[in-house]
Amino acid sequence: MAKKCSMPLLLVSIFIHSLLVKGQSPLPPALYVFGDSLSDSGNNNFLQTEAKVNYTPYGIDFPSGATGRFTNGKTIVDFLAESLGLPFVPAYLSLSSTQKNNITTGVNYASGAAGILPETGTAMGMILSLDKQIDYFKDTIAKYLPRIYTTPVERSKYLSKSIFFISIGSNDYINNYLKPENYGSSKGYTPQQFANLLRDRLENHLKKLYYLGARKFVVFNIGRLGCIPAIVSAAKPKPNTPCDEKVNSLVVLYNAKFPNMIRKLERSLSGSTFVRGDTYNMAKNSYEAGILTEQTSCCEVNGLGHCRQDSTPCKNRKEMIFWDAYHPTEMVNHAVAYDCFNGSFLCTPMNIHQLARKPYASKMCLPLAK
Repeated sequence: MAKKCSMPLLLVSIFIHSLLVKGQSPLPPALYVFGDSLSDSGNNNFLQTEAKVNYTPYGIDFPSGATGRFTNGKTIVDFLAESLGLPFVPAYLSLSSTQKNNITTGVNYASGAAGILPETGTAMGMILSLDKQIDYFKDTIAKYLPRIYTTPVERSKYLSKSIFFISIGSNDYINNYLKPENYGSSKGYTPQQFANLLRDRLENHLKKLYYLGARKFVVFNIGRLGCIPAIVSAAKPKPNTPCDEKVNSLVVLYNAKFPNMIRKLERSLSGSTFVRGDTYNMAKNSYEAGILTEQTSCCEVNGLGHCRQDSTPCKNRKEMIFWDAYHPTEMVNHAVAYDCFNGSFLCTPMNIHQLARKPYASKMCLPLAK
């Protein structure tokens, strides 16, 4: 009989003592989101892809039910938006032209199964790669924002005060490097070469966002992929430890030089501020101490690792780490968002609350792509 997943002590303390600020005036004017299924708020609903979860029991704890979010309730982005005094950030593909012409509080371009590399996730069907997500953001600032912020100075000020959230890279391993039957990356690159490739590509994408007007960045590394249920169950031979450390070792190669890449960008991009999110070490002490002794999904999963449609999930969702075979529960998302907004452990060298309050460089010329 499987052991019940216990909540890591760090997450318990954050969850119990947290109280997200509601009803406040927005700290930044907008939150723009780029990433994968950890952040997707419904973009994949509009794509021909297997990476789609617009059905129950997904959203069982979300106010409006199943929306395409890959969890039982709110995502990290949802909690951050609430803390910043902003509404939930709508999926770009869900917006009509009229809505795009009028929205000023941010847009979510994230897409389940997407990665840093354009080919990542495509074996599952259509996805919005990071390249495509940035292309849609270009459309936003070229076609829609000028209707609201009519001068370049107004648009620059608005964008420089907005927060840009980027969390991506997991699928470049899960739905690329670790799937040699569908992709050739593991044959063409050594683990170190692949890690370097991902960082270099991400660095270029972040530069693109900067030259489009972004100044305040929140960028996450990659979490412990070797500890998610789908990876552990697929490992051959089955690991003696709670996690597949061979997979974690791949992620370490990417994360090792991630801080230096972020610092390099901040030094070279005048007026930029980067907050670095660390989801890898969030769970380190819990896993190594054996607090989480078994990777268990809250719902019954299908062959894709998603919850079976209309299945009945576990009742103790607030005690579970994993919702399905890949994604965390709302409770974990809440804990991460709370610490990144208020604390000093997961997000450095400042938290998101401090980032939002940091003055923008009003006298600096802010380039905007045409």
